[in-house]
Amino acid sequence: MVTILRIGGSVIASSRNPKPVIQYADLLRKLKVKKRGVIAVVGGGKLARQFINLGRKLGLDEVSQDWLAIHISRLYALLLTLKLGEDGIGVVPTSIEEAIKMSRADKIVVMGGLEPGMTTDTVAARLAEETSSRLLVKATDRSGIYNKDPARYPDAVKLAEVSYGKLSEILEINQHEAGIQQILDPVAIGILSEAGVKTVVVDGKYPENILRAIAGERLGTTVTT
Repeated sequence: MVTILRIGGSVIASSRNPKPVIQYADLLRKLKVKKRGVIAVVGGGKLARQFINLGRKLGLDEVSQDWLAIHISRLYALLLTLKLGEDGIGVVPTSIEEAIKMSRADKIVVMGGLEPGMTTDTVAARLAEETSSRLLVKATDRSGIYNKDPARYPDAVKLAEVSYGKLSEILEINQHEAGIQQILDPVAIGILSEAGVKTVVVDGKYPENILRAIAGERLGTTVTT
């Protein structure tokens, strides 16, 4: 069984702080011992959005803006892969098929974005679908999913459980856009719902939360059909 993780750029993509990369490399090694096959999908975080904004100011179209973000996410994926040393596959896959094939080599696979119009959320969702995984764990900079944006609304309430249908109603953006900053993107929600994959969103500032979620402990927010 392949374990699919989505590690948010807000958690790991810090160009100045090596600690999250070290912590997540250690986490992935622990998962490798427990499970056969680990694929982690890493976002580009703040740096990716900075490049998107720069591209926008230069008059680049949305496809070009997406490509900038994709390459930033792949750069962070490469950083984590290199930190894994012999436990990692050594390269960053650029397709779903390549990632799944690499995961069979008893090595940890880390990847970023794939193509314009597809966020790293969608990459993780497609991996979960193609590997028939029943669980996707996403590590973010929040403790879970809220009924409204906690950064804007102090009275926002964290949800212990929510359906994909209800989540689509809560989230403000219902179509892809470059640099989309949302707990799950709308395309990924559709894929995960259709495939019947359970998603658990946890506070990624504490990587051990991922192990706890995989073990079945109730924390963060669980999203189901």
